Amino acid sequence: MAARPSRLTIWAGRTMILIALAHTVMFALLAPWASWLAGDLRNGVADSESVATFWALPGGFVVVLVLLGLLVARAGRQGQHVPGYVGWVLLAWGALAVSLIGPSGFLSAAVPAGLLIAANITARRNPTPRHQG
Repeated sequence: MAARPSRLTIWAGRTMILIALAHTVMFALLAPWASWLAGDLRNGVADSESVATFWALPGGFVVVLVLLGLLVARAGRQGQHVPGYVGWVLLAWGALAVSLIGPSGFLSAAVPAGLLIAANITARRNPTPRHQG
């Protein structure tokens, strides 16, 4: 008997992917592509704004957040739940970032964090019976 998909977990993964994509679109419009393609980052002649934009895009959390989102969504489709600490750490990370830089896109971390925490609480209240055979 296959486990029922966890909708909360699936949506937590999807929102992580959406956040990463939105972050990429926003910063990609500001990126100094000509400078990067000319090798300014590699040659150490890029200005601080160019370096900051690099760390906001490919060098930052975007790739990792997409991978985590894909893993979480896959687990949810298979009826699995990620450990509750994943949601709590995601929430703490977003809160720390907001406390350091003020209101920003990091506030959106509360959405997948809340979904993962709710999925974990729901899973503990309603454990699925294991098939023994």
